[in-house]
Amino acid sequence: MKRRAYVYFALTFVLGLVIGATGMYSYGWYTGRWHHRFSRHHVVDYLQHELSLSQDQAQQLQQIMAATDKQESELHDQIEPQFQAIRDEARAETRKLLNAQQLQKFNAMVKRWDAKRKKHGPLPPPHPPK
Repeated sequence: MKRRAYVYFALTFVLGLVIGATGMYSYGWYTGRWHHRFSRHHVVDYLQHELSLSQDQAQQLQQIMAATDKQESELHDQIEPQFQAIRDEARAETRKLLNAQQLQKFNAMVKRWDAKRKKHGPLPPPHPPK
């Protein structure tokens, strides 16, 4: 009898975890809280709905945002080499502080960071472990 109670308790606990996780995932996904990338299309749709924009206004807004995206991209391309120079300088200074084992780990970390930056764009600075 005791064993059955433990089994029911464990099943209830696991079922609660599954339902809770599913609910959190659904909430995050459908409210847009877990969509990480900016989407011009979503912004235009949102503004069209909230401001009752006409189709012509929405199309003009698309064009404005496309031009803005192009200008931002061009600016990013201009200043990215300056950011890279700053990163390279900081990395060189950091490498001077490290022993051989630390240097090996640091170089592997830098390689991962650069691959992520290339794939996803700029990353926020890593948080130190607590």
